[in-house]
Amino acid sequence: MTATLTPGAAPNAPTPGSPRVSLDDPPPSRRKKRDLATPFAYIVALVICGITVAPVIYVILGGFRTTAQINRDPAGLPDPWVFDKYLAVFQDPNFWTQFTNSTIVAVATTGGVVILGVMAAFVIARYEFYGRTFLFSMFVAGLLFPLTVAVLPLFTMLRAFGLLGNLVAVIAPQIAFALPVTIIILVPFLRAIPAELEDAALIDGASRFTFFWRVLLPLSWPGLITVGVLAFVASWNAYLLPLLLLGNPATATLPVGVQYFSTAYSQDTAGVLAFTSIAMVPALLFFTLAQRRIVGGLTGAVKG
Repeated sequence: MTATLTPGAAPNAPTPGSPRVSLDDPPPSRRKKRDLATPFAYIVALVICGITVAPVIYVILGGFRTTAQINRDPAGLPDPWVFDKYLAVFQDPNFWTQFTNSTIVAVATTGGVVILGVMAAFVIARYEFYGRTFLFSMFVAGLLFPLTVAVLPLFTMLRAFGLLGNLVAVIAPQIAFALPVTIIILVPFLRAIPAELEDAALIDGASRFTFFWRVLLPLSWPGLITVGVLAFVASWNAYLLPLLLLGNPATATLPVGVQYFSTAYSQDTAGVLAFTSIAMVPALLFFTLAQRRIVGGLTGAVKG
């Protein structure tokens, strides 16, 4: 039996209508394993999302119920929906005072972290000087010391300066403790910017500050947004420092205000849930809207 070849066709050419096979395609066994693993990955992701999101949804929905409804059916849905608890929180003057304090602390902390972080990272990433590696190692070592270790020295030092009860007592330490992770993210990001750009700017007569302000900062926006969002969310959710250093509801931030509110209205479970949900909404919205920027900035830092 002899095989016939079509004139001009290669011996191994696929016949019309046969599936095209690429050398880049994985073998059938590996493709089958990948197809089986995909549903499992989705299931694991859904379970993790459920564990993460369920408490948040419970707190938010709990604010639309009465305490009697929660005691009668803790896992139930609002029936009927009650808006009085949220309205009472918005009418509480302490809430707006604490909201303003949280906003001031978070914005000031974010600004300080971004400004000081990018300046320090620029020097470490772009200049050669004695002790540069040691300096960067010191910032890396700062990640090894949690805030709880420094609480007592901070409290003693700030009390000596007369800053207890002042928002500056929270802003300055938060900036200091956020700088290590900020510099670790920004240094490889700034180092990845081609040196030819700086050389061209210097040849054109630009100073180093001009290059920093007009060239490097615009190119660094993804990294700056990343560290800014991380600093803002961490500052907004900070609890230990405001609790120890501010001391009363008039100067407290929202996370501490939740404790004061729950202590004063311990029997009003629905009201506490409403206050808690409102306190965490700004950080959730800010982080959700900027999550793509965070991923882009961290990806650039890893590549750098």
